[in-house]
Amino acid sequence: MADFAGRTVLVAGAGLAGASAVRALLARDARVLLADRAQSPAVDELVAAGAEFVAAPDVLPDGVDLVVTSPGWRPDHPLLRDALARGREVLGEVEFAWRLRGTDAAPWLAVTGTNGKTTTVRMLESILRAAGLDALAVGNVGVSVIDAVAGAHAYDVLAVELSSFQLHWSSTVAPAAAAVLNLAPDHLDWHGSMASYAAAKATIWRGPVAVGNADDQTVRELLADSSAATKVSFTLGEPRPGQLGVRAGQLVDHAFTDAPLELVPVSDVRPPGAHNVANALAAAALARAHGVDAQAVADGLRAFVPDPHRNQFVLERAGVRWVDDSKATNPHAARASLTTYPDVVWIAGGQLKGAPVEELVAEIAPRLRGAVLLGVDRRHIADALRRHAPEIPVIDVASGDDGAMIEAVRAAAELARPGDTVLLAPAAASYDMFSGYAARGDAFAAAARALPEDVR
Repeated sequence: MADFAGRTVLVAGAGLAGASAVRALLARDARVLLADRAQSPAVDELVAAGAEFVAAPDVLPDGVDLVVTSPGWRPDHPLLRDALARGREVLGEVEFAWRLRGTDAAPWLAVTGTNGKTTTVRMLESILRAAGLDALAVGNVGVSVIDAVAGAHAYDVLAVELSSFQLHWSSTVAPAAAAVLNLAPDHLDWHGSMASYAAAKATIWRGPVAVGNADDQTVRELLADSSAATKVSFTLGEPRPGQLGVRAGQLVDHAFTDAPLELVPVSDVRPPGAHNVANALAAAALARAHGVDAQAVADGLRAFVPDPHRNQFVLERAGVRWVDDSKATNPHAARASLTTYPDVVWIAGGQLKGAPVEELVAEIAPRLRGAVLLGVDRRHIADALRRHAPEIPVIDVASGDDGAMIEAVRAAAELARPGDTVLLAPAAASYDMFSGYAARGDAFAAAARALPEDVR
């Protein structure tokens, strides 16, 4: 366990991760400087606890020994660049949490990837609990990893969701077993390139067991280059030795047994969709790596309750299903849900963050019965639809106010026919119009439920 007593540590960011870091450092007798863009009530609370507010300087204040940064601060921020230039170590929240661990700390089973992280760690948590373990899903899923490590409760094992932002600043984190679910262009504005993004993800495999998606070429290549002692992959096809996969409608383990071992029927995996079967295989692989038996894997997956806004059924009305996948905040995630349904009226748009949509639209065009577009980058999706699905009716919702989702839902209802699915799978982030993907999904569900009876 690292000793922070008497050291001066600057914490960049007063959000959830930053606040957890400040509290943990103060409890360990460190002098804490807090940098943030505004002196909010959250900042005032931390100052009252003993932190010193320094606003958001571009250069490192004198006397700082170490920086702990939050995911919202990009690597090219002048303050972080100045710290590195002065030879000061910059830790992310996850690296900081790792160094807080004691010698008898709970092992980490970690998950990263472009999409599916939260669903997978929740599945893993459910499996571990079915095995009788005191387990908790942490990271970006409610409880910060710092709080889980620094708190008084001693868990048996932690299921840890790790983002590329967190992994970028992690230099010694080595989970007992770790999985990379998939990789597609995302957060390139933060990382600078796809290569840097992928490299950050691959650092999750510093530990003894590396798990990767054999159906994803980039992940497969990264796994081959990993130095992990044990490499396990998962596939939606028939598993070879060293893999988990699908055979005759069953999830099968052929990695941790000499002969293929059936785990659970595909039909028991929720939410539906091939991508969630892949998530379940990844969760099962991590649990099996930790010694969990097959029955607990089956029991845990059957008991799993999906989080909201992830391919979530809202209602069926006049033969039309309404589904909320607002968590599909990039094209790769949107593809997963769009390919689940044969006939779709697609509600999409928001902040693409530079992610390309051409390939997605070309692939899912045959499934589309119509599209309703909203948000700041909707024209990029509209242009792709004109090129790849010119016959599909497209409705543009130009409004950026609170009524935009109501207008979008009503337009989608006019396009839909019995047997269709109206799917909110935006392929883009939500902050141009909403406080987050959850608010966007809630607005969609509320508007769908409130449709007047005279709308088809």
